[in-house]
Amino acid sequence: MSGLKYSKDHEWLRVEGDSATMGISDYAQEQLGDIVYVELPAVGRKVKAAEQIAVVESVKAASEVYAPVTGEVIAANDKLAENPGLVNSAPTGEGWFVKLKLADPGELAGLMDEAAYRDFVASLA
Repeated sequence: MSGLKYSKDHEWLRVEGDSATMGISDYAQEQLGDIVYVELPAVGRKVKAAEQIAVVESVKAASEVYAPVTGEVIAANDKLAENPGLVNSAPTGEGWFVKLKLADPGELAGLMDEAAYRDFVASLA
């Protein structure tokens, strides 16, 4: 198990103490196809859970990305500006979007673990 938490909007979080790294799931990047552009928020931006935090554009469509939890952006993955394809090749690795300082760690309880997310994705087919 990877220790990732997932939202129903197909975002993932890797929690590290009082912060978390966030991106979109492998399923989400597969649905989008080849990603050609990623718009990330500025460091210091505060976001609420379920609020738009980023935009991803692929050859198929543009898609909004939502914050799975409330927090403050403490880092953005600048590599995505020059190489948005990292989201396709390594969605839960080098293709991460932002790091958030968690405002309410209790919100993590509302997210799915990897097994529950896999079942959720299977139910979409």
